[in-house]
Amino acid sequence: MTKSHLIKEKLISIVGADHLLIDEQIRNHTYTKLGGAADFFVMPESVEQIQEIVRFANEAKVPFTLLGNGSNLIVRDGGIRGIVMNLKKLNTIRHQGDMVIAESGASIIDTSYYALKQSLSGLEFACGIPGTVGGALYMNAGAYGGEIKDCLDHAIVIDRSGELLTLKNEQFDFDYRTSNIPDNDYIVVEAHFKLTEGNPAEIKAIMDDLTEKRESKQPLEYPSCGSVFKRPPGYFAGKLIQDSGLQGKGLGGAEVSTKHAGFIVNKDNATATDYIAVIEMVRKTVKEKFGVELEREVRIIGEDE
Repeated sequence: MTKSHLIKEKLISIVGADHLLIDEQIRNHTYTKLGGAADFFVMPESVEQIQEIVRFANEAKVPFTLLGNGSNLIVRDGGIRGIVMNLKKLNTIRHQGDMVIAESGASIIDTSYYALKQSLSGLEFACGIPGTVGGALYMNAGAYGGEIKDCLDHAIVIDRSGELLTLKNEQFDFDYRTSNIPDNDYIVVEAHFKLTEGNPAEIKAIMDDLTEKRESKQPLEYPSCGSVFKRPPGYFAGKLIQDSGLQGKGLGGAEVSTKHAGFIVNKDNATATDYIAVIEMVRKTVKEKFGVELEREVRIIGEDE
């Protein structure tokens, strides 16, 4: 029996055949609609199944990658070797008093609207962030002056050995669009957001205003990874790119959005190679014109084709 067959049989024994896909195209699971195949794409339904998969990957020395909903991610055209785990089936949201508790696979947008229904304020900024709760913690997601670190009380994670840990906000070392989650290989399974009681009409008015701003300014009609670059100190990435004359410029099927220069869109069946090449073209041009080094916000993973 080959190692590949052994991995398949073990994963089926953990999650069942219906929750395992072989050679699954990652482009089916990313906002950019980019990325090659995953050897094993597994969708656990419980914390215990996640722990079992992590421990198996360690013992069998199988490469392991956690994939959220792919909103801030580019997967190269060669795909991902080994096990790719997606937590979209862990998506429940509940509350206890002024605490909203969301599983990792829940949408952060859905979580913000759940808070609204409970008349709880503090997650309004997240009403347009296209990611999961786990992904939002991973990168300390933020928008319109708010960040995850402002409202997270604590979270439950699984460490690289498969153990379950409860960590307070300050233990994640949150900073601008970063946390220590990737450095520690933590898998977020549940986040507890400490919010405040508010007026639902006022909360909804704020969310409606932010939604209108997002829809009017961002190129939501095309696949993209969202904002590609972090905000450089003293500048705005989109303004630098716009002033470099790059809007509408591209390679292959990818191009800098004409609606918002901070976005690169998959306009015509782009490959990941196209998309990454446009990112590098933008970085090189802005560096030459303004002497500013743009730092990627988006992650790039996977194998070259």
